Amino acid sequence: MLFVRICRLLPTTSAPLALPRHGFPRRSMASDPETTRFDFLVIGGGSGGLAGARRAAELGAATAVIESHKLGGTCVNVGCVPKKVMWNAAVHAEYLHDHSDYGFDAGNVRFSWEALKAKRDAYVSHLNRIYRNNLDKAKIQTIQGHARFTSDPEPTVEVNGKKYTAPHILISTGGHPSVLSEAEVPGASLGITSDGFFELETLPKRTVVVGAGYIAVEMAGILATLGSKTSLVIRQTGVLRNFDAFISANCTKELQHSGIDLWKNSQVKSVSKTETGLEVTLVTKDPEKKNDGEKISTIQEVDCLLWAIGRQPNTLGLNIGEMGVDTDERGHIVVDEFQNTSRSGLYAVGDVCGKALLTPVAIAAGRKLAHRLFEGKKDSKLDYSSIPTVVFSHPPIGTVGLTEDEAIKSRGKENVKVYKTSFTPMYHAVTSRKTQCIMKLVCVGKEETVVGLHMQGLGCDEMLQGFAVAIKMGATKADFDKTVAIHPTSSEEFVTMR
Repeated sequence: MLFVRICRLLPTTSAPLALPRHGFPRRSMASDPETTRFDFLVIGGGSGGLAGARRAAELGAATAVIESHKLGGTCVNVGCVPKKVMWNAAVHAEYLHDHSDYGFDAGNVRFSWEALKAKRDAYVSHLNRIYRNNLDKAKIQTIQGHARFTSDPEPTVEVNGKKYTAPHILISTGGHPSVLSEAEVPGASLGITSDGFFELETLPKRTVVVGAGYIAVEMAGILATLGSKTSLVIRQTGVLRNFDAFISANCTKELQHSGIDLWKNSQVKSVSKTETGLEVTLVTKDPEKKNDGEKISTIQEVDCLLWAIGRQPNTLGLNIGEMGVDTDERGHIVVDEFQNTSRSGLYAVGDVCGKALLTPVAIAAGRKLAHRLFEGKKDSKLDYSSIPTVVFSHPPIGTVGLTEDEAIKSRGKENVKVYKTSFTPMYHAVTSRKTQCIMKLVCVGKEETVVGLHMQGLGCDEMLQGFAVAIKMGATKADFDKTVAIHPTSSEEFVTMR
């Protein structure tokens, strides 16, 4: 990729009135002459911030990125990337069960968490270096430390005692796992979060995961498949309640089918440390009983208690209240469709906004913003509709567009038609281990436009992308039907549904 050369930090005696095509970081003529000025200042070196910064630099903007931790953000360091490595290892473990069914005598196979962790961490460190090298090649200034907005007349941040400003400042600080206080659950601090999962030195023998979202589902699946006796504690009767009901029900069933001990309608009451590990006390409610419908249980000898109960935005310490930036009740920065905050010249993308918390979303939003600010594309913005996403459960889930309930609410039940199927993938024709594949199309109107596609099964993670393109282009059920099937595959079911 070709990059416009951006010169490194050099002081000047005056600031140009317009954005130079080849911008220079420069000393500000604002109230503080020691303030360094850029054309574009990015707070947060995660997926969205780095994408926006690099695209802005390509377009000629003098750009700097402020990062307090490692480049790459959640995705690279404690999210998508290392999680996928662990999931790949778990898939290997699943296939080992099938070797004899396919005629292989694999013998005794020993799994080493320590060896996997070493390779995984080395890969992540390699990616950190790549991100830094890419910034250096693009002549983007990297500033290490925590940023805090000051009370200067124009938006200015302070990092390690030095001040920086720009006419355009992007906040892309991401989020962090939610934790419960000791007042809420005594002993809660004895547990870890998804961040701590990547610090585990050995595979826990006994694990309790708390949560019903995709992170809880993925972590529980990885640990159980790799050999940890795993319990999953959920407050209601199913996992992934924000997904289509078809997916939620099937994923809940597959979790139990895989050997995970599922505690429904349950919450952690307290956690204590004993000589043999943690003791987790649960309270389970019977929804059928109004009075005396609670049961107290304990899970003992727990090596790892993992909280996966949501995420919070990283806004603490930024002092954004001083800037008049609006936030919602959970602290997420409120933005409009163009990523503008309530303060002119300040923007936000990614998880800190609390919408579609996905790495590719942050990347796309950051790039669209850069084109709007530095290429004059005034209508450049991200379309947040029909965003595909995958859950790396066992088996994986792929989903894009509206759920059936969402379609009914927005279009009316009489205008919604649903096609669905359930079958055993051909891979399992000769295996004693079985998983199901389920698929669903949500269509609306006389043309039966496909507005939602939901599936769980082997290969669903990789087959989703192509279908997502078709749905984004407005494909109808007739378009699916006119497409010749690829046989024998699971994906052919989507073009043969009746």
